[in-house]
Amino acid sequence: MKLIGILIMIAGLGLTIFTTFSYFTREKVLEIGSVDVYRNQPHSLSWTPFIGLAVMVAGAFIVMQVRKR
Repeated sequence: MKLIGILIMIAGLGLTIFTTFSYFTREKVLEIGSVDVYRNQPHSLSWTPFIGLAVMVAGAFIVMQVRKR
């Protein structure tokens, strides 16, 4: 259980440092006979660093509860 708490804290640190995730999808733009034209459509997910801090606090809470037992 302590290991899970530490992993959650590391994930929270990552969420705090990296606040944006970008990815691309392929979208068909044009189809003429057997010729297809595709376009890469960019998307991004953004979150506030406070979410990462909340996840780190939750991980620390789990670690502290394991130590009390």
